[in-house]
Amino acid sequence: MLAKINETASYLKSKMTRFPKVGIILGTGLGELATQITDKQEIRYEDIPNFPVSTVEGHSGKLIIGKLGNCEVLAMQGRFHYYEGYSMKEVTFPVRVMKSLGIETLLVSNASGGVNPDFEIGDLMIITDHINTFPENPLRGKNFGELGVRFPDMSKAYPKGLIEKAKKIAQRNNIKVVEGVYLGTAGPTFETPSEYSYFRTIGADAVGMSTVPEVIVAVHSGIQVFAMSIITDLGVPGKIVEVTHEEVQQIANNVQPKMTQIMKELIAEL
Repeated sequence: MLAKINETASYLKSKMTRFPKVGIILGTGLGELATQITDKQEIRYEDIPNFPVSTVEGHSGKLIIGKLGNCEVLAMQGRFHYYEGYSMKEVTFPVRVMKSLGIETLLVSNASGGVNPDFEIGDLMIITDHINTFPENPLRGKNFGELGVRFPDMSKAYPKGLIEKAKKIAQRNNIKVVEGVYLGTAGPTFETPSEYSYFRTIGADAVGMSTVPEVIVAVHSGIQVFAMSIITDLGVPGKIVEVTHEEVQQIANNVQPKMTQIMKELIAEL
């Protein structure tokens, strides 16, 4: 794995003209944030050695290096999911490469289903913690000391300092935000009513099919994380309706200007 990380990082370093400290993973329906990036350089995933290629509609695959406001950023437009058939090490490989390129802070976005009865469709949830129900952990297997410790502490996976900054930004812009625990599940099915109920019982506020693996590897790598979810559907008794991927994307698209505003101002304060 180390050889692949080094090969990929070396290739990107040979192509990149600048080296940001901030990385962004753009999730379902949130790729429009990329249009806010100026003075940009784009590198297609298929041109990058050892990089997987996303198979999901709405997840175009390229790295974008440029400026968001006055801050240099490296953005992943299109992420990889466990349900696509990739191993956890493949899903999280880009985070390893980001670390090798000098990324110190990672911002992550996703769409998720709300199981907190107080949530509404279209809410922006700041992730304060997560629950991992994936059948595989991305750190399973031989640990390389160059990448991180064998048993990383996850008690501060989502630093309170970044959360407080984001809350103040939202308040300043009159943007409603909620806070909660994100539960990561394998997918690709949306949840049954009983699964929603179970996830709520064990402490989740929202559920989705991404983010947790990337955050685990970021923490292992020493990268600080800030993450947000758009609540695109509800897994609350009496409010559960049939949902499609297209509907999830549409709701996310409607809300993404608010997410973009928070992310842009947070990056400016890093």
